[in-house]
Amino acid sequence: MAKTRELCKDIRDKIVDLHKAGMGYRTIGKQLGEKATTVGAIIRKWKKVKMMVKHPRSGAPCKISPRGASMIMKKVRDQPRTTRQDLVNDLKRAGTTDSKKTISNTLRRHGLKSCSARKVPLLKPAHVQARLKFANDHLDDPEEEWEKVMWSDETKINSTRRVWRKKKDECNPKNTIPTVKHGGGNIILRGCFSAKRTGRLHRIEGRMDGAMYREFLANNLLPLVRALKMGCGWVFQDYNDLKHTARAIKEWLRKKHLKVLEWPSQSPGLNPIENLWRELKVRIAQRQPRNLKDLEKVCMEEWAKIPAAVCAILVKNYRKRMISLIANKGFCTKY
Repeated sequence: MAKTRELCKDIRDKIVDLHKAGMGYRTIGKQLGEKATTVGAIIRKWKKVKMMVKHPRSGAPCKISPRGASMIMKKVRDQPRTTRQDLVNDLKRAGTTDSKKTISNTLRRHGLKSCSARKVPLLKPAHVQARLKFANDHLDDPEEEWEKVMWSDETKINSTRRVWRKKKDECNPKNTIPTVKHGGGNIILRGCFSAKRTGRLHRIEGRMDGAMYREFLANNLLPLVRALKMGCGWVFQDYNDLKHTARAIKEWLRKKHLKVLEWPSQSPGLNPIENLWRELKVRIAQRQPRNLKDLEKVCMEEWAKIPAAVCAILVKNYRKRMISLIANKGFCTKY
């Protein structure tokens, strides 16, 4: 960059020297390989201010003092949840009056922007250590091992829809959703997938107990395993919920000779099925179901449409999830 600036300065000096020698704009331009308009602009500037160096524009002065900017940056670094009004009040107590807009501009100049805080599980030190142990134990597992895992989880799907409206138009028929007997609310779904494809979704009516969970395993999980011909070396993954670890469920799993992946508590981010739930919810939002019956139908259809390639990529890149967990010291998995 410095070399280019020096070269430009040399060219400007030559243009002025040739102009002093009596040469015209076009002649100078042809000799130096520059446009005649460029030569003319440089010479006119030299005649007017007797110099050719570009000075930075002065612009409007900064509304906040360096001391004020340092104060709000220190406060935000120490307390990221601080609001703009809190910062305004802090500056006012320090004898400076600045608006929220000025504070926003200052924070953006320093590379900070307002974002929604990520929701993560409430972790105790024991949870963090268990997550780190899981990641370190499985960090070097080959990709083929993860292809043998059958991932499982449940999620809640809402049927709400957003509209653009004014405050007084909240009851306008255009801005409402008619509900019937099965309208409104949400549904809870349980599903599973492997590196090859997704399984069939199971809707949970009411609160899932051990019997309902066993029904899911028998009618959804095992048929998928047989259909995919996963053989006897496959592994089942699920959370450490009470109904999953009940004595009757453990006995049923033992009789079926099912191997269960040892899973750390409070670790939904480690499960790649979370990415599939996100994909499903985006697809549902695009179709905008009008009631629960329609919502359930759309969920089943869109879940079945998720490409097998997506499932394969999630399992293939599972090691990156382990690396992310270790990099974040067991607290957050961004993937």
